[in-house]
Amino acid sequence: MTNCIELKGLVKQYKTFTLGPVDLKVPGGSIMGLIGENGAGKTTLIKSMLGITRPTAGAVSLLGTAPDRAKADIGIVLDDCFFSEYLRVRDVESVLSRVFKTWDKGLYRDYLDKFGLAGSKNIRELSRGMRMKLSLAAALAHRPKLLLLDEATAGLDPVVRDEILDEFLAFVSDDDHAILISSHITSDLEKVADYIAYLHQGRLLLCDEKDRLLESYGRLVCTREDLELVDRGYIVAVRRSQYSTEALIRRKGDFRRAYPRLTVEPVTLDELMVFIVKGEQA
Repeated sequence: MTNCIELKGLVKQYKTFTLGPVDLKVPGGSIMGLIGENGAGKTTLIKSMLGITRPTAGAVSLLGTAPDRAKADIGIVLDDCFFSEYLRVRDVESVLSRVFKTWDKGLYRDYLDKFGLAGSKNIRELSRGMRMKLSLAAALAHRPKLLLLDEATAGLDPVVRDEILDEFLAFVSDDDHAILISSHITSDLEKVADYIAYLHQGRLLLCDEKDRLLESYGRLVCTREDLELVDRGYIVAVRRSQYSTEALIRRKGDFRRAYPRLTVEPVTLDELMVFIVKGEQA
């Protein structure tokens, strides 16, 4: 299986913030979910991959070639609609059909109908959620092979988000297609992502198969006395309050065998992030 995205030592340096180095691979036929708190570097990573902002160091390969050579096969949705507010929804087609030779007029109009977007509407009249729908319709209508999505489901109601997630799954049913999507809605990523990459303060802390991550880590709720007896090699981070003690545990299966009387619960992506960012590091 070929990789649709390959990053090697990608660095973007500003005066007060440094992203990277980031090494990342996204195989064809898969969805990579990019998570991290605000300011972690998710948008910077996507813009650096596209060349919107020039990387300080490192190499980027998209669809097996340089980003500028692959741009006709890439669909992009950034965290805000980049179309002029003075255009109408139907005008987007006349603009982008000149840019993309593979533009599919029927497919674009199908997406407008599916997303409830009237062609006569001015973009400035659209809510944030409706603008995101428009950006998605435009990104998909030229039949790209790679989607780079920055908070693409933000502002959408649960029903529409579910429909869009189905579209994403259908998109990657072909091994020549892949998606990188950053999102604060980690429940969406738990539904569709094959891989998870976790950025924190510009550093890539975790990058692995989603199922392996969720299977490997667990949440231990116990007394302080019980925690003192646990081998520190299992403990990633600890959160303490007046009434309880919780720990993020690695190698959950081994831990359960070593400490059968202690209960380890499944962990969500949200909990994983909160433990690593706010917990006491072991």
